[in-house]
Amino acid sequence: MKALVTLLAAGFLLSTITAGEPPAAKLKLQAAEVNFLIGLNSENDGLKTSSAYNLGELQSQKAVIPLLKMLRNDEKECNRIMAALALYKIGDARGMNAIKQRIRFDKCERVRKMCSTLYAQYLLNGKSENV
Repeated sequence: MKALVTLLAAGFLLSTITAGEPPAAKLKLQAAEVNFLIGLNSENDGLKTSSAYNLGELQSQKAVIPLLKMLRNDEKECNRIMAALALYKIGDARGMNAIKQRIRFDKCERVRKMCSTLYAQYLLNGKSENV
């Protein structure tokens, strides 16, 4: 429960930060990122998916490896889909390659379709030179 409250508070703080961040705001942003990374390891699926989403919004490079693990190994399809979305938002070549592989190898049709949609959008945006 404390972790959920902490993540909600971090999300609120994140939403109030602007482009011209003062040093204190950068520290809060870094703290939020750390909390979201911790949230990825939670047993609570809501906390896990919201953490993945927020790390994607932050375009956190630190989150790429944990999100890759989540995309490949998580048992729940909703968690794998959220990991794919977060990796798409981050735009890292490793993440996009993993999304491309999930199109062929994921056991769930819903995950394959979502990964296909995300990868097609990635190609339409002209970002295919990194993959």
